[in-house]
Amino acid sequence: MKFNDGFWLLKNGVKPYYALQTAKVDEQADGYELQVASRPIRHRGDTLGGPVLTVKVYSPTEGVVGVKIDHFSHNEPTVTIPLFPNAKPIPNINLSKTEADYTLSTGGLEAVITQNPYTITFKSPKRILTFAGPKHQGVFDVPSRWTLSTASNSSCLATDTGSNPNPEPLPPVIRYINSELNLSPGELIYGFGEQFGSFVKNGQTVKIWNQDGGTSSDQAYKCVPFYLTNRNYGVFINHPGEVEVEVGSEKVSRVGVSVAGASLEYFIIYGESPLQILEKYTRMTGRPPILPSWTFGLWLSTSFLTSYSSDTVSGFLQGMQDRNVPVRVFHLDCFWMKQYEWCSFTFDPDNFPDPKGYLSSIKQKFGVKICVWINPYISQLSPIFKEGVQGGYFIKRTDGTPWQWDLWQPGLAIVDFTNPKACEWYKAKLNALIDIGVDCFKTDFAERIPHASVKYFDGSDPMRMHNMYSIIYNELVFNILRDRLGEGEAVLFARASFAGGQRFPVHWGGDCESTWEAMAEAMRGCLSLTLSGFAFASHDIGGFEGHPPPEIYQRWVAFGLFSSHSRLHGSSSYRVPWNYGEEAAQNMATLLEAKHSLMPYLYQLAIESTKTGHPMQRAMFLEFPDDRNTHYLDRQFMMGPSLLVAPVFVPQEEETEYYIPVGRWTNFWDHSRTVVGPVWIKEHVTLDQIPVWVRPGTLLLRGPPKTGRPDYDYSKDLRVELFNLAEGETLAKVPGGAVIRADRTSTKVKLTIAEGKASIDSVYLTGIGNTETVVKVDSGATEVVCEVA
Repeated sequence: MKFNDGFWLLKNGVKPYYALQTAKVDEQADGYELQVASRPIRHRGDTLGGPVLTVKVYSPTEGVVGVKIDHFSHNEPTVTIPLFPNAKPIPNINLSKTEADYTLSTGGLEAVITQNPYTITFKSPKRILTFAGPKHQGVFDVPSRWTLSTASNSSCLATDTGSNPNPEPLPPVIRYINSELNLSPGELIYGFGEQFGSFVKNGQTVKIWNQDGGTSSDQAYKCVPFYLTNRNYGVFINHPGEVEVEVGSEKVSRVGVSVAGASLEYFIIYGESPLQILEKYTRMTGRPPILPSWTFGLWLSTSFLTSYSSDTVSGFLQGMQDRNVPVRVFHLDCFWMKQYEWCSFTFDPDNFPDPKGYLSSIKQKFGVKICVWINPYISQLSPIFKEGVQGGYFIKRTDGTPWQWDLWQPGLAIVDFTNPKACEWYKAKLNALIDIGVDCFKTDFAERIPHASVKYFDGSDPMRMHNMYSIIYNELVFNILRDRLGEGEAVLFARASFAGGQRFPVHWGGDCESTWEAMAEAMRGCLSLTLSGFAFASHDIGGFEGHPPPEIYQRWVAFGLFSSHSRLHGSSSYRVPWNYGEEAAQNMATLLEAKHSLMPYLYQLAIESTKTGHPMQRAMFLEFPDDRNTHYLDRQFMMGPSLLVAPVFVPQEEETEYYIPVGRWTNFWDHSRTVVGPVWIKEHVTLDQIPVWVRPGTLLLRGPPKTGRPDYDYSKDLRVELFNLAEGETLAKVPGGAVIRADRTSTKVKLTIAEGKASIDSVYLTGIGNTETVVKVDSGATEVVCEVA
C-alpha cells in the first residue's frame, strides 16, 4: 500500500508510528526478541504509551533469518501457511554482540541489529544484501474511506452485494503494519507467483490476493508472497491473507510490504545461487511429490463451450491416433455434467448414457487416462445442493444462511472445507468418479472466495482464508487420488494456488487469449511461477479464448510440448491439430516424439525437484546468474540445466531473436550446427521447428525412437548424447537409480554404467573431436570406449 504523497509527505489522514529505537533486547535460543519504541527515548516520560513493537529476529533453518513484527498481541491465528511440511529444518545459528549491535549468523547470512537508531542489516560473506534502515518499519493508521479503492476491498464489496444487502461496515481507521527493505542499484525483483505482467517486477505494485482475472491483467490466480532477487537473497512473507507490495513503486529504492492487522513476518533467504535460494524456500514451504510419468505426455481436452458427446470424444482420439499424435490423458471439461448443475459430479446421461462402460472402452482402445473438470462450487440447481444445505457443508453468511451468488452458476454455494463432514461428503462424490474410471481431476476455480460478512465452520478468519482456500481444496483432492491410486499416481490440473501449493501439482495458467501477446503472457506466468517454488507449469496450448490462426497454434504447440506439461484446450473451439491443417498434425507428431524421447532426462528432472524444489522450466538467470544479459529474458527458458528453449512469438516472415550464453552450444535438431556464445541470434524459423540448443558439457540421455508414449522403461536402449565435454568426469542419472559416467581424455571417452542397471543402444559424440561420432553399442555392454576423431 502507498502511504506517502511523494517521498516527504504522507497522504491525507495517514498517521504513522515508526519503529525508531530499541528499548530492550532479550537473547533467546533461536535469536533475539526486541522491544522497539515508536518515539525517541530521552527520559522516562518517553516510555509512557506506545505503540511499542515486539520484533523477533531469529533463524528457523540454515541460511534463513526471520523477522516477526507484532503490535497488539493476540492468540495465534487459526489460518497459517504450513512451514516445513515435508522437509525438516536444519538448525544452524550463532549469536554475538558488541556495545553497538547484536548479530545473528546462520549459513553464510548475518543479521546485524543496531539499537539507536533501530536498523537491521542483512549481509553475506561478500556484501550487504539489503537492510531495514531508520523508519523502515512501523504501523500506519489509514482512513478506511480511501482503502475502499484497493482491489481487495472493492472485490470484497462486489462479492457481497448480491448476497447480503447489509454488509458489515468498515471501521473508520484501519491499522497496517509496514516494513521496507532497501533496493540496491541494479537489483531486480522476480516472482510473487504466477504474474502475467512484466517479468522483472521493479516499479510494480503487487497484490497477493488471488483473483479470477485472466492472463491479461494485473490480477493473478496463483499469488505467492515470495520474491527472488538477483542479489543472492529471496524474501518470503509469511502471511496467508492480503499482502500489498510496493516494488520500488512508492519509494523507488525500497520494497515495501504491508498488511492490515497486528502482525507481519518475513524471512530473508540467502543463497550463493538462485537455485540454492529456491532449495531453502521450498524446504520451508514444501516440495512436490513424485508425479506419474504418464502426466508428461499429451493431454487433449474437449474444450469448454464446444458441443461434445461420447462420439465426439472417440472421434478425436481416433483422429489423433491415425496421425501418430498419441494422447496420454483425455480431459472432459465442464459439460460432462448437465448445464446449470455444476457441480453435480454426475455424467450427463444424454451425452454419456453409460459412463463407466464408455470410459473403460476408450481407456482400453486408446491407452488414455481420464481427467474430468470439477470445482468447489455447487449450483442451486444441482441435485446435491439440498444435501449441502441440510448438512451445513457450505460457507455461511454471518446470519447462518449459506453464502450464495449468481456468478458462474445459478445461486451457487461454496463448499466449506474447514468442516470435516463437508470434506467427507465431497470426497465421496469424487470417489464415486474414481470408481467408474476417472484417473485425475482438473480442480478449477477457488479464487473468488468471499471474505466479507461470512463465517467458516471452524471459525477461520475469512481474510486469511481467501488465498489459503485454494490450498486446502487442492490438498483434499490430491490426497483422495493418492489414497485411492497409490503413491506416485496422483496428479491434479489446478488453476488457483498459493504459497505451498507446489505440493499438489500440476498447475496451468488460466484463461488466455489466442494471440502472440497472450502466448507471451503465458510464458511470463510460467516463469514467474517457477521462480516462486513451483516445479511444474502448463498453459492452454493455442490459447483459451478465441480461435487461434494456424501459425499461432503451431508456435504455441511447440512452446507447449517443451513445457513440463502439455495440454490442448480452448473455450469455444476445438484444439485438435487437423482443425489447423494437416501440416499442423505432422509437426505436432514430430515435436511430441521429441518430448517422448527426452523423457529419461525430463523425468529425472521431475524426480530431482522432489528433493531440491528446483523447477523444470527455468528462467535464464536461474542457470546463468553471473550473465547480466539473462536477467531480463522472458521469451526463452532453460528446460532443466541442459536445454535452452526459445519459442517463436512473431509471424514467420519476421526474424525471431534470442540469446545464447557463453560456450559452444549445439542445435538439438541438427548436431552439425553449433554456435559460440555469448551471442544474440536473429533468424527465420520454419513452422516445423522451435529453437532448442544443448548446453556445452551436457551428457543427455534419450529413450528409443517411436515409443508412442511418455511412460516406458527409461533404463533400456538409451541413446547417450555427449556435447562438448571437457576433459574429466561427467555424470547423468537415469530414472530408477542407474548412473552413467563419462570419462574424457584428449584421445577417448569411456562410458560406464557406474551404478544400477541400464542398457545403452548408441552413443553420439558431438563437439568432441573434428566430427560427430556415432557408436552402436553391443547388447549387454556396461562399458563403452569411444575414440576421439
